[in-house]
Amino acid sequence: MSANDTIPFAGLAPERILDAIESVGYRCDGALMALNSYENRVWQVGIEDERPLIAKFYRPGRWSDGQIEEEHAFCAAMLADELPVVAPLVIDGRTLFRHGGFRFALFPKQGGRAPEFAEPAILEWMGRLMARIHQVGAREDFALRETLDMRSFGTDSLDWLIANQVLPPDLESVWRGVAEQALEGVAQCYARAGKVQVLRLHGDCHAGNVLWTPDGPHFVDFDDARTGPAIQDLWMLLSGDTEEMGIQFGHVLSGYETFREFDDRELHLIEALRTLRLMHHSAWLARRWNDPAFPAAFPWFATNRYWEERILELREQIAIMQEPPLVPR
Repeated sequence: MSANDTIPFAGLAPERILDAIESVGYRCDGALMALNSYENRVWQVGIEDERPLIAKFYRPGRWSDGQIEEEHAFCAAMLADELPVVAPLVIDGRTLFRHGGFRFALFPKQGGRAPEFAEPAILEWMGRLMARIHQVGAREDFALRETLDMRSFGTDSLDWLIANQVLPPDLESVWRGVAEQALEGVAQCYARAGKVQVLRLHGDCHAGNVLWTPDGPHFVDFDDARTGPAIQDLWMLLSGDTEEMGIQFGHVLSGYETFREFDDRELHLIEALRTLRLMHHSAWLARRWNDPAFPAAFPWFATNRYWEERILELREQIAIMQEPPLVPR
C-alpha cells in the first residue's frame, strides 16, 4: 500500500518506519514508540549504540516539499542564533527524506515536561525567548508557507464546512449566521489594530509544544509555522479570566521587551485570533475525518452537542471582541 488521500497514512507499518530510518544510514534496534500527534505521525525510534531519535512522517498533501524545507530553514536559523529549538537533523546536506511514498525528517530526542505558564519567572523567560525567535523571524520572509489571517483561518474554514455539509442540518443555518457575525467582529478587531508587522512565527506555541528542563524551555514542532503578527505566539501563553491574563501578559511583556519592542496595537488582535483558531480547529477536524485516528480520538465531533457548544463559544467571542483589549498589568 502507499500513502493516499483516502487513508493518509495507509501502509505506514512498523517495518516501513524502521526501513525509512535505516535508509538514511542509521541502524535501528527495533524499539518503536508512537508519540502523541494527529496531524503527522511521530515515533521515537531506538538506534543501536546511540540515543533514540524522533521520526516525523509528514501528512501527505498538506505541505509541499518547499514549504517543509522553509520550516526546516527557519529552525536552522534559530539554532544558529543559539535558541533552544529542536531542529531536524541534517544528513548529507538534507533534512527532508522520502521512503516508501512517505516524506519524513529526523530529530534529536529532547526530554522535558510541560511548563507552568502561570509562574511569573517562567512567563518572563518565555517572553525573552519569544522575542529572540521573532528577531530571527523578522529577518526574512517565508516565500511559500501560508499566512495566518482572516481568510485562511476564518472565511476558508466557514466556506469549506458549509460546502461539504459537515454540520447537522438543523444547526447549519444557526452556526453559519453566528460564524459570519464572528468574522465581522474579527474584521473590526483588525481595523482597530491597523497595519501591524507580520513575520515568521512558531504559529502554535501552546504548552504542549514547549518542553521545560532545568536549563529552561525547548521549543518543538514548528509544523504550523506561518507568517502572522507577533501576538499569535504570545496569547496562547495566557489563561484564566481577563485580570489573570493581564497579569500574565505583563510578565511576558517584561521579558519580551528586553530584546524586542512590542506593538501595543496588536492587543486588539488577541480575541480575533482566538476566534479564528476556534473556527479553524472545527474545519481541521472535519478535513481530517477520513484519517481513522480522528474518529477514534475525537468521537464527540460528530454529535449535535459539539456544534451547539461551538455556537455558544462563538457567541461569547462576539461579545468579548466588542470589549476593550487586554491591558498588561
